[in-house]
Amino acid sequence: MTTKQFKAESKRLLDLVINSIYTNKEIFLRELISNASDAIDKSYYRSLVDENVSFNKEDFYIRITADTENRTLTIFDTGIGMTEEELENNLGTIAKSGSFAFKNENELKEGVDIIGQFGVGFYSAFMVSDLVTVKSLALNSDKAYKWESKGVEGYTIESCEKEDVGTEVILKIKQDTEDEKYGEFLDEYKIKSLIKKYSDFIKYPIKMMVKKSKLKEGSDKDYEDYFEDETLNSMVPIWRKNKNELKPEDYEQFYMDKHFGYEKPLKTIHASVEGVTSYNTLLFIPARTPYDFYTKEFQKGLELYSNGVLIMEKCADLLPDYFGFVQGLVDSADLSLNISRELLQHDRQLKFIAKKIKDKIKSELLLMMKNDREKYNEFYENFGRQLKYGVYSDFGMNKDVLKELLMFYSSTEKKLVSLDEYISRMKDEQKFIYYASGESIEKIDKLPQTELVKDKGFEILYFTDDVDEFAIKILVKYNEKEFKSVSSKDLGFESDNKESDKETEDNKELFDFMKEVLKDKVKEVKASKRLKTHPVCLASSGELSIEMEKVLNMMPESQNIKADKILEINTNHEMFNAVKQAFTEDKDKLKMISNVLYNQALLIEGLSVDDPVQFANDVCSLIR
Repeated sequence: MTTKQFKAESKRLLDLVINSIYTNKEIFLRELISNASDAIDKSYYRSLVDENVSFNKEDFYIRITADTENRTLTIFDTGIGMTEEELENNLGTIAKSGSFAFKNENELKEGVDIIGQFGVGFYSAFMVSDLVTVKSLALNSDKAYKWESKGVEGYTIESCEKEDVGTEVILKIKQDTEDEKYGEFLDEYKIKSLIKKYSDFIKYPIKMMVKKSKLKEGSDKDYEDYFEDETLNSMVPIWRKNKNELKPEDYEQFYMDKHFGYEKPLKTIHASVEGVTSYNTLLFIPARTPYDFYTKEFQKGLELYSNGVLIMEKCADLLPDYFGFVQGLVDSADLSLNISRELLQHDRQLKFIAKKIKDKIKSELLLMMKNDREKYNEFYENFGRQLKYGVYSDFGMNKDVLKELLMFYSSTEKKLVSLDEYISRMKDEQKFIYYASGESIEKIDKLPQTELVKDKGFEILYFTDDVDEFAIKILVKYNEKEFKSVSSKDLGFESDNKESDKETEDNKELFDFMKEVLKDKVKEVKASKRLKTHPVCLASSGELSIEMEKVLNMMPESQNIKADKILEINTNHEMFNAVKQAFTEDKDKLKMISNVLYNQALLIEGLSVDDPVQFANDVCSLIR
């Protein structure tokens, strides 16, 4: 029997298939099962156009047989089979796809999914086997043929005995090496797990005789092994079912079976889109933040299927970073895959689906906020920080997408509120959206800087996340209303400004003296326009706030960044009488008072005192 040679370019491609195109050897089983599914699809299509061909779905299946003793793995199908000529054309020329040609010749557009687009998937078998044998009997043929190859050196074709229409691919699995354990592909558990992972939703049964055990008859402790024919795949994907057929429990079970999480998801989004690019998607919002969500180890992305065949476990391009917490999958027949079907080309279909998914997640979250606030609060507690990072990152490119989803604690409502809700309650004379930053709600609520804004009856948003103020600086305004920190130099109250400016002018020499004492610790000392009962506070001048200073200086390799601080003195407080007296009678005492007031203001802000020992001594001296 003459060994036929692959063409020179085919030899080079075969070498690429074995060594380069596929990065994961276990992919070979997915490819061979997909080819088997294609063969059955062809029988189905032939039955539609040829009245002499019948198609009873119950008679069509794929069978896997592992023979550990002879080290062979067989993939058998009851599909259309191949003639001698088809074996020559489809397997003798690499990258000649019989499935793709079949589709083109029959102008097949709908009804049958043809997975084998490139004609190289079959050759992935050589990654794990020394010898590949294909036995096939074509539909309406009385003669079977065997194709056999050890790889790049060529192949043979000869007639063989085979009773039933269909194809069986027999792999002689390679011997184990120090680096590769090829024998695992003969292991029952490994085969079952690979089918569950990649081919669970192939629409024909994938069968295998599975080893099980049972109590021996008449015994209550001795077991015996037996084999049972088992279907290993689910066949019908849950996402292709009508939503009316499914119960919440079905989604929850699927969520846990796929290991997306270990408890019920907070929200399930099931959508089917028809159009230029059609796809099904099943998305889940977890009930809790994944333990590694804010680590470098966390990988965002959705499972990507093409006609029910898993292409990628984590397709990061389908989710923006700010929705990276979403779990789930997308299934589409319209994607442009690369030659190995392991990776996706960055094309317009992918971008289209990603945009639609982003819009769908946002709309579902807005509905949740409106119709089920308790559940949205639960979601926001887990993932609100991620949304705020999304506003801040990429120079604010996504701020318009996310701003409606943001919530902050309200000084008046005593709960989380949206920016729309805040705006709806603004008083007629209110110019700004006021906010205050700090470590906790309790600490912010006691800040001296909030006094005047509260006194005006204006609502204040409390920022407790380190990213909050950075996000708001990017956002700048909401519905044409600018954000204003209660610690900013100018609160926008004109009458109060005039009064405090007059106090500052009247006490200019005193404040200049205190500024000289504090040197570059503060940019200015002035009469406060915001303090009512507290003696002193710090305000900030410029874009960098005091809270932002704290956040930035907590980061690795911080450069001791300083905000421009203004020391504000409450001229109506009884303390100010002692300040004026010291300025007139005892400048050294005023130096001490200046430092104590400044350090007191630092402590109110949660900042550390430069010299706590000196601060304690100064306080003791003033008490004496």
